[in-house]
Amino acid sequence: MRKFSADYVYTLSGAPIANGIVVTDDLGKILAVTDDKALLDPNIERHKGVIVPGFINTHCHLELSHLQNKIEKGTGLISFVKQVIGERDATDHQVLEAMKNADKAMLKNGIVAVGDVSNLAISADIKSSSNIKYHTFIEMLGFDPAKATEVLNQAIQTQEKFSTPSSITPHAPYSLSKELLKQLIKYCNNALNTISIHNQESEDENFYYRYKGGAFTQFFKDLNIDTSGFKAQSKNSLQTITPFLPPQQNILLVHNTYSSLKDVYFIKRFNLKFHWCFCPNANLFIENKLPTFEFFKNTPFPITIGTDSLASNDSLCILSEMKVIQKNYEGISFDELLKWATINGAKFLGYDDDLGTISAGKTPGLNLITNLKNGKLSEKSAVSKLI
Repeated sequence: MRKFSADYVYTLSGAPIANGIVVTDDLGKILAVTDDKALLDPNIERHKGVIVPGFINTHCHLELSHLQNKIEKGTGLISFVKQVIGERDATDHQVLEAMKNADKAMLKNGIVAVGDVSNLAISADIKSSSNIKYHTFIEMLGFDPAKATEVLNQAIQTQEKFSTPSSITPHAPYSLSKELLKQLIKYCNNALNTISIHNQESEDENFYYRYKGGAFTQFFKDLNIDTSGFKAQSKNSLQTITPFLPPQQNILLVHNTYSSLKDVYFIKRFNLKFHWCFCPNANLFIENKLPTFEFFKNTPFPITIGTDSLASNDSLCILSEMKVIQKNYEGISFDELLKWATINGAKFLGYDDDLGTISAGKTPGLNLITNLKNGKLSEKSAVSKLI
């Protein structure tokens, strides 16, 4: 048995507890949460700062960990994608070692669950032996409508190689056809299939959907992708694909850097289980731009936080993402930001029975955040994993 105390305990299931005490078994299962001053046990581990649940990283690409420090910053999404495609000379050993190190780094940074996007099955064994709970999104890319069935079948074959929870998902609007989305809807009619899709990470994506022009035109030519079947939609990508998304599944819209207020209001008309995911460090790395956070706060859709990959980030740390959001969005409280980083992500991934709040019977992990200033994160704020 272990006992932890701090200036405040943020359970996320009730109000913060001043000088709260969290009692766990040796494996981290919560036995009790109290502010009982009678518990003056000298064995209580007392800390300055706040105790919070383990973090949930709803968007990562473990497969790209070997690309750390290999991609040029600030060149835009299309250049970023081209650089990633061009870095194909790593051996399986190098890729595996980088993934193992990334998994360890996330655990050290207090991350207890990850929604990870995969194109291959190379991460399967690492995930099955990790102390982090993974949900793997098997990613489909297919702009050619004639190949939609083939792309889906390939994803199903890849999924069979994972023993940890997984689902099949489209990559991004600029890399999929309506036929592929129709195939996905049929597949989702027979399965629980949580979806994570990159959304409006570049203004070029919106421009291509509106006019079938701009930088993506040359991008498709460079990759020998046939776009003859695509017609200009006269509206942004999110508005175009929303009617083709499955209504019965949780859907994570990732990045949203160039989502407009009109886009946000448009999707509220549909009976879809949307969630937002922000990866601010990656947005700055790739496009040097952040989403307009204020657009999303008052929607009915929960907000979560991701790190993206080490190809587009200097570290895999949810606290680092939280600090960027708090610095650039004055309208969010620390309490609300914690929900984005914990319980909202746990609910999206379906792990909230055990993760996301500090409640008796759960094993959510405990993080200590230090150096808060006036109840908010500061530049000096740091996280350490308690259990």
